[in-house]
Amino acid sequence: MKTYLLAALCAATSSGVLAAEPEVPYPAGYRDWHHVKSMVIEPGNALYEAFGGIHHLYANPQAMAGYKAGKFPDGSVIVFDLLEAESGDNAVNEGARKVVGVMHKDAKQYKSTGGWGFEGFGGGEPTNRVVRGNAASACFACHAPQRDHDYVFSRLRD
Repeated sequence: MKTYLLAALCAATSSGVLAAEPEVPYPAGYRDWHHVKSMVIEPGNALYEAFGGIHHLYANPQAMAGYKAGKFPDGSVIVFDLLEAESGDNAVNEGARKVVGVMHKDAKQYKSTGGWGFEGFGGGEPTNRVVRGNAASACFACHAPQRDHDYVFSRLRD
């Protein structure tokens, strides 16, 4: 199985043991939630090494309320489902699942990361946590500039 840069990034950015925050739960049934958007990150994009492939974003009902209000309530969960992009016969198709990335809003539990808990589940496996205690450096550091949007990059499409 391939080792993805996300896992390497998480390991490389660890700077000692951080105060343990609660584990972000695996989002069972997320593919039945609202589909927010899809995108493809292709070779040449600065994020390709870590996040190249097909992204599908899903939001639970609380997160949908947050997208509409501009501020996400506790209990909001946003998932990005990252899949390999396989090209052939003039089409791009989904390949193997690379990671299920999760943002889970709980302002009290995840104070140090803007109220969001972050986790990546390698290969989409609920027991294969690749972020663990590195959420502040591996995830939140990139999301911090989105403070005016409650640390969320994606927006709802009309």
